[in-house]
Amino acid sequence: MAVVKVKSRYQVTLPPQVRSKAGVAVGDLFEAKVEGRTITLIPKRMIDQELKLALDEVKRGRVKGPFPSAQATIRALRRRTA
Repeated sequence: MAVVKVKSRYQVTLPPQVRSKAGVAVGDLFEAKVEGRTITLIPKRMIDQELKLALDEVKRGRVKGPFPSAQATIRALRRRTA
């Protein structure tokens, strides 16, 4: 098990053996998950970040598409499956 130290700016450096074993590269993104006093870093791909941004736009109603509303989309989908 590798031991790391939290620096003055709350940065942590992953030891080389940990980085290579996990396949971590410069610029990789991670989700930090906290359970009690345990911190878990979960690798995330850029698509995850792009999907989050896209979903935020949808939630704000900033979407364009072939249908004027969500209800119109649902009606069209129901017609296709009927």
